Amino acid sequence: MRDITYPPIIRTAKTLFRVLGQRFDMTGTEHVPREGGVLLAFNHVGYLDFVYGGLAAHPSGRLVRFMAKREVFDHPVGGPVMRSMHHIQVDRGDGLASYRSAVEYLREGEAVGIFPEATISRAMELKEFKSGATRIAAAAGVPLVPVILWGTQRILTKDHPRDLSRGKTIAIRVGEPLHPTGADPVAEAEELHGVMARLLDETIAAYPAAEQPPGSWWLPARHGGGAPTLEAAAALDAQEQRDRAAKRAAKRAQQK
Repeated sequence: MRDITYPPIIRTAKTLFRVLGQRFDMTGTEHVPREGGVLLAFNHVGYLDFVYGGLAAHPSGRLVRFMAKREVFDHPVGGPVMRSMHHIQVDRGDGLASYRSAVEYLREGEAVGIFPEATISRAMELKEFKSGATRIAAAAGVPLVPVILWGTQRILTKDHPRDLSRGKTIAIRVGEPLHPTGADPVAEAEELHGVMARLLDETIAAYPAAEQPPGSWWLPARHGGGAPTLEAAAALDAQEQRDRAAKRAAKRAQQK
């Protein structure tokens, strides 16, 4: 693919990272192959995960084409930028189209990024996984590489104000590739979940203690943090969906 905007956007982002004094703790990046199709599966804790997630593939010289929800592409500024970087639009009402696009990209030798949880986890730990990641990797015949991001939620995530203060550590941990066959996508998705859950625990344990004191709002309750439990987070997600549905209904009523 011809990339005109992607490289300068990366350079701009890295400059901003330096301005913000951010430190990067990256391990396992050698697991991202230097060529050929590869699907990278990321956990999802913040709105900027797709920005930081791409760094996992940079040591291998790869540009990641992220699968992102349609609303991002509908934005008057963000949409053209996303399309110029050849990211993949996901329409939850027509998932087959994005599935086919991802498989095609992978067969052409691209690196594709996917968030198996689909939405940001308010609990800061892994939600239930969809089976799309394992289905896509199996259909394209490519390795599935698990990636954990930690610290991105401290900058911008749900229910909390943006924090651009300096000196944050961003941890990126890349696991060994999995090789889904498609024989049982649900079981393979559970395997991916288990691998990433272990990686997440390891990443949290290795994160600088001075930046992550007990009770931190971005730390899972299971680790002594102030984030809601998975059950409480699910209730908040459900309320958010109801509120959005009500707003859409009110908007349609006004248009009549």
